[in-house]
Amino acid sequence: MSKTYKTLIMVFTFIAFAMSGIIIAYILFKGIPNISPGLFEMNYTTENVSIMPSLIATLFTIILSLLISLPVGIFTAIYLSQYAKNKVFIKLVRFSTEILSSIPSIVYGLFGYLFFVTSTGLGLGMGYSLIAGCFTVSIMVLPTIIRTTEEAILTVNPLQAHASLALGATKIQTIFKVVLPDAMDGILGGIFLSTGRIVGESAALIYTMGTQPSIPKGLLNSARTMAVHMYVLSSEGFHVNEAYATAVLLLVFVIAINFVSAKISKKLVG
Repeated sequence: MSKTYKTLIMVFTFIAFAMSGIIIAYILFKGIPNISPGLFEMNYTTENVSIMPSLIATLFTIILSLLISLPVGIFTAIYLSQYAKNKVFIKLVRFSTEILSSIPSIVYGLFGYLFFVTSTGLGLGMGYSLIAGCFTVSIMVLPTIIRTTEEAILTVNPLQAHASLALGATKIQTIFKVVLPDAMDGILGGIFLSTGRIVGESAALIYTMGTQPSIPKGLLNSARTMAVHMYVLSSEGFHVNEAYATAVLLLVFVIAINFVSAKISKKLVG
């Protein structure tokens, strides 16, 4: 029976790698020949369909979204794992985060449009803007940050915290100087997953950030990320080849982010 399980694992692993390889190879085959110098110009025009404004907008979106979601997510996880005593409340919060993590992104987009973009009802009237998109995707990645951080904290050996408290450290000192550093590997994993979702998001950002193909000069300016840029090019039908080229550059961008994140992770954990 064990040989059967091993065979099934190997077969499905091969299928997963093969499917991923086929998709990546197809993107590279269709996209690399269409990469041109015009894609790297700072100003977007209908002729060059430059990706640079979208790349810069993507970086802004990642930084702002994480600045909004990380404090809320990490402190919520700390409260749930270290302070909360009511088991019903803890289960309710965990159930809520699981539900939020399974909601389609377009639902978040519609919520962001009604709450952040419009000025009717309870809407904040931000319009199609960078900050509206960042608030929306921050809510999207919040469940991931909360759950991964909480699980990372719960895996820390409690004896370390007890030893710190026994030596006279306060609970808050123990959390920040003993527990969180030991849980940093898992916390960073959640941050990397959240970053990947922000980079690949398009539906929610179309409804909140808009599709303006220019570098945002302020938080209330409309912009488009690389994923939205690729969607717009492919949906218009006039620059499908450039959309494939954008997909290649997006793939390279994600690999670069993962590489830099891995280096930072090693330094912080090491």
